[in-house]
Amino acid sequence: MSNLAPLIDRFGRRIDYVRLSVTDRCDFRCVYCMSEEMQFLPRESILSLEEIGRVAQSFVELGVSKIRLTGGEPLVRRDLLDLVDFIGTLGLRDFAMTTNGSQLPRYAKDLSAAGLQRLNISLDSLHPEKFKRITRTGRLEQVIAGIDAARAAGFRGIKLNAVIMQGRNEDEILDLVDFALSKQLDISFIEEMPLGEVSDHRRGETFYSSDQVREVIETRYPLQPCTSQTPGPSRYFRLQLDSGLSQSRVGLISPHSHNFCGDCNRVRVTVEGRLLLCLGNEHSLDLRPLLRDHPQDNQPLKEAILAAMDLKPERHHFTNDGEVQVVRLMNMTGG
Repeated sequence: MSNLAPLIDRFGRRIDYVRLSVTDRCDFRCVYCMSEEMQFLPRESILSLEEIGRVAQSFVELGVSKIRLTGGEPLVRRDLLDLVDFIGTLGLRDFAMTTNGSQLPRYAKDLSAAGLQRLNISLDSLHPEKFKRITRTGRLEQVIAGIDAARAAGFRGIKLNAVIMQGRNEDEILDLVDFALSKQLDISFIEEMPLGEVSDHRRGETFYSSDQVREVIETRYPLQPCTSQTPGPSRYFRLQLDSGLSQSRVGLISPHSHNFCGDCNRVRVTVEGRLLLCLGNEHSLDLRPLLRDHPQDNQPLKEAILAAMDLKPERHHFTNDGEVQVVRLMNMTGG
C-alpha cells in the first residue's frame, strides 16, 4: 500500500474517481463521437490490459474509490473480462462501465459475475432508422436486447445515456423518458461535447441545452430535484407521477449551460496512457513510459500521478457556437 498523500488538486478538490479507456475502437460510429472514416491507434501504442490494471491499482492505493471503464466501446477489447475480474478485487466503492450496449447480450452475465457493479448504456433514439443514422452502424434491436440482458444480470445500477441534438433527436425526449420508466432505469440527457472535428455536422448547429430538455420533460412530468449526491456530473431529478415520485431518476449533464467544474472529482486515462486532468483541456501526463520503464514497480507511477494533480485546471471553457477547442475525438478521451 502506498504511503503517499491522497489526490488533491490546487483548488482543494479531492480526486476519487478515474475513468479508464480500454480501447479507442468501437463497433459504432456515432456522429457526435467519431468521423465516419476513422484511423485507430496501432496495437503497440495502446496499454496492455495488465498495464491498465496497474494503473487502476495505483489509483486505488492513492485513494480512488470509483473506477469506470470506457472506450471507444470497452467490450470490443479482447479478453476484457480478465481486467474486469482483476479490478473487481480492488475493493472499490463503485465499479462501472460505459457501453453502447451492442455486446451486452453476450457479456452482461459474465461482467456482473466478475464484479462490475453498474452500467451506463448509450441510447440516443428509439426509432431504428434514426438510431442507424446517429450511430451509422448500430442496430437498435441489438442494443434493446443488451439492455434487457443487463437487467436480467443483476447489476446494482443501470443508467441510459442520451446525447440530445437539435434537428436529430430532440423530438424523442419524452419517448426516451417513458422507455426508461417502463424498464425501471435511470436516464441522463447530455449536452453534446465539442471534442474534435466531426464530419457529420457543425457542433453549433446541433446544440440543445439541458434547460431545453427540462422544459420538454416538464410538459408531461414535473421534476423534483434529488437530494442525494452522485460521483458523476449529473444533476438528478425524480418525476412526479400520478402514483407519486418515480423510482427512475432523470439526470442532466450540462458541460455548457451548467458548468460542473467546481466540484470535479474526476480524471481520465486514455488507452495510450495519457492521464487527462480535464475533459475539456489538453493538460495531461504520459504514464506509458513510467509503466514500461518500471514493469515491476508502481511507486514511480503513483508519485507521477500525485504530482500531476497540479496540472488539473480550475475549469474547462466549452462554447456552444461551434468552436472546437480540443482536437481529440470523444473515442480518444474515454467518456
